Amino acid sequence: MSTVLTAKLDPQATLVGLAEKKPERVTLVVLSGDMDRVMAALIIATGAAAMGMRVTMFFTFWGLNALRRTGSSSRASDWLRRMFGVLNKGGADRLPLSRFHFWGLGTRMMKRVMQQHRMPDVPELMEVAKDLGVTFIACTTTLGLMGITKDTLVEGVDQLAGVSTYLAEAKDAQVNLFI
Repeated sequence: MSTVLTAKLDPQATLVGLAEKKPERVTLVVLSGDMDRVMAALIIATGAAAMGMRVTMFFTFWGLNALRRTGSSSRASDWLRRMFGVLNKGGADRLPLSRFHFWGLGTRMMKRVMQQHRMPDVPELMEVAKDLGVTFIACTTTLGLMGITKDTLVEGVDQLAGVSTYLAEAKDAQVNLFI
């Protein structure tokens, strides 16, 4: 029976049908390595997971810094990719602000304000996300480009995979965000 015919016969049935079409899957591409943007992605992910949605986060380029162990460096054989490791030491607790970073002063101020208001930091949000079943995928192409190896990533990264794995998740998701 068509939705239009159902609506004419029983308007309540249509409302129930619409409620069943709520988003069940969410994917987020985390491209940025800025603290505030990674936090926004994690807040959205944990909110969606708390609502019972299946959530996948695909970390690529600078977003991979959130998944790197603090202080880890590139193990690439060529100097150019090793420089990425020197310039991007990584670590969820070392991410800069997207604005007003001021060589770390702005980031420290933001962390202090967050602490005063009992707001979880990035590593804590990552733990909450993992506890809620959020899937973390590290982009293999970017890992190779930047000379990042699996052993320099934090525990809890579910997969090392390429864009096709992300797209397989995204094609069935009702919400797809790029942060």
